[in-house]
Amino acid sequence: MINRETIDKIMDAARIEEVVGDFVHLKKRGTSLIGNCPFHGEKTPSFHVSVSKGIYKCFGCGKGGDSVRFIMDHEKYSYPEALKFLANKYNIEVEETVDSHQDVEAQNARESLYIVSQFAANFFEDHLWNNDEGRAIGLSYFKERGFREDIIKKFNLGYSPDVWDALTLDALKNKHTEEYLEKTGLAIRNDKGKLYDRFRGRVMFPIHNFTGRVIGFGGRTLKTDKNVPKYVNSPESDIYHKSNVLYGLFHAKKAIRDQDNCYLVEGYADVLSVHQANIENVVASSGTSLTIEQIRLIGRFTQNITILYDGDAAGIKASLRGLDMILEEGLNVKVVSFPDGDDPDSYMHKVGAGEFKAYVETKRQDFILYKANILLAEAGTDPIKRAGIIRDIVESIAKIPDNIKASVFVRECSGLLGIEERILLSELNTMRVAKLKKSASSGPSRQPVHPDMPPDDLFAEDGPSNQATVQLSADDERQEKEIVRLLLAFGHELVSWDKIDNMYIGSFIMQNLTDVTFENPLCKKIIDHYRTEIENGQLPTANQFIKSEDREIADLAITLSTSPYTLSENWYNKHTIYVRDETVNLKATILGGLYHLKKRKVDKILLDLLQEIKHEKDVTNQEILMQRYAFIKNVEKEISKYLGSVIVK
Repeated sequence: MINRETIDKIMDAARIEEVVGDFVHLKKRGTSLIGNCPFHGEKTPSFHVSVSKGIYKCFGCGKGGDSVRFIMDHEKYSYPEALKFLANKYNIEVEETVDSHQDVEAQNARESLYIVSQFAANFFEDHLWNNDEGRAIGLSYFKERGFREDIIKKFNLGYSPDVWDALTLDALKNKHTEEYLEKTGLAIRNDKGKLYDRFRGRVMFPIHNFTGRVIGFGGRTLKTDKNVPKYVNSPESDIYHKSNVLYGLFHAKKAIRDQDNCYLVEGYADVLSVHQANIENVVASSGTSLTIEQIRLIGRFTQNITILYDGDAAGIKASLRGLDMILEEGLNVKVVSFPDGDDPDSYMHKVGAGEFKAYVETKRQDFILYKANILLAEAGTDPIKRAGIIRDIVESIAKIPDNIKASVFVRECSGLLGIEERILLSELNTMRVAKLKKSASSGPSRQPVHPDMPPDDLFAEDGPSNQATVQLSADDERQEKEIVRLLLAFGHELVSWDKIDNMYIGSFIMQNLTDVTFENPLCKKIIDHYRTEIENGQLPTANQFIKSEDREIADLAITLSTSPYTLSENWYNKHTIYVRDETVNLKATILGGLYHLKKRKVDKILLDLLQEIKHEKDVTNQEILMQRYAFIKNVEKEISKYLGSVIVK
């Protein structure tokens, strides 16, 4: 267990914008920072970070919390693991109440996979620099390829001895288990049950995750035997999913944010070469076809991707087919093509770092125009081929969700393709309509109901009263949550209204809730806790609920403490319209919340009384109920008089 003093140090140091900013590209909007949510795929940012409150909230998927919760959710860490991660980030020494054990494998299976992977990375790197075979074969290979020592060390490159079980034996000697050697794919079990190394006689490229931990490996053979695969990669495991990983992202993420652009290459050596040219915002898809998950990973840091293509014509054509996915995700795509026969790696070593960097920066083309030029050159004057290419280009434009961007490309392609703009637009609209129809036909037969509204078939035949009850219940919940929001936002503000002086708003609200019963279980928990704390002479803070160990309470507190909306300055600066802030007249804000809640409660009582009167057969009892109804109706009129409502008799 980490002691309380250390936890407090970590929480004080861990600024939410810095912690989240390591994983999400944030932009300022109003008083918040926004970005694309790392927990679900989205094209329009709905992920908000409040620096002043120290919390994040996604209004798309609902995730929210503080710095520790973010690391727990993102990295799938336990609470102590997340604290240690942040302690390491801020150079805070972790003091624990009991001695930590070296054998973490017994405590956490996932952590064990990380540990044995790091052990293997150290083993390979040590053999590259400190072993005769490693230096003679592995290090010589990297240097012959033109890689500097600082680049080799930066990416922790290594060498696996050409021995059947060198790593396996050393790992077992150092108390690692066969189970985790197999689960990471570092070792394979043969038919006789004996373990042997997956990577043998290969130069090694460790693959790091987002936070820099080793999760897998790529190994390149140096043998010329065609029966030996050139590359062998780690298999899928609990910590390594190749479709979700970009090689080099850990080293590139800061540069991607700073440059607002990500260079995408094909292989490990390409990443190293581009880094050696002092271009650090570069990643590779690690030998796999580009996936939606990888595109979204880039989209968390920048909306701009530049593809660095090999000069091989067949390779370019194959790559073109997969890049429409990037357009569908709303990212801007540019392309740099190298001379025929060259890839980023070979071209950098051919011309040198300076000329390579200049070439990349000056040869970028928009993907749509690049694609059009490539395909038109191939089609020549054949009208049938040109027609097919035009349709292909329009299909790519149809993938772009931004209508303004799409229209710009239509205009530019009109001149390039020699086709009237209106014809291209007509074809574009036809494709989009067809896509919508396809989506509609493959989806549910009825329109989805808004999450805040009940489905049409919820109510029975005498449904009007049932519907009113359900709607009333939903209104009750909204009003109860509004009261909780006011307590969290203004509970520590002092009241100075009429004859009331120097009373905290929290205490004032609680005094006016003695006749109200909360029905929403989470709201009731917060109100009950608030009341208990006040009775004990304490006034709770919003932070207590935001950091509550009860996850549901924390989620509700975060949701009520944040908003996806920011008031635009244009209301006043351009239109001279002043929109009043709720803090300008806190009395109206607080009393409005209380009276609206009480009105909903009174409405519910009236509805219940009407049902009782309707079903009551005894005349005397009916008269009693009618008198009670008249009394409650007068209470409603008084409340409505304050709220400025009109009661229809």
